[in-house]
Amino acid sequence: MSTREQPAVDGLGYEQARDELAEVVRALEVGGLGLDDSVALWERGEALARRCEEQLAGARARIEKVLDAADAGES
Repeated sequence: MSTREQPAVDGLGYEQARDELAEVVRALEVGGLGLDDSVALWERGEALARRCEEQLAGARARIEKVLDAADAGES
């Protein structure tokens, strides 16, 4: 996995970020990278993990909004 010329993390959807994060983890576990590449890959992984968390939080908020609206409609 190249650490160069990758798409911006904030433009990735959840599935893309999750899949790339899994690749980053595999690459770091295999090792064999230089220090600079390893650090760059780690930083990319951290950004991808944050993106996944943001996407999940947004989905959770949407679900809670729908559930709240349904509860309000039952009252």
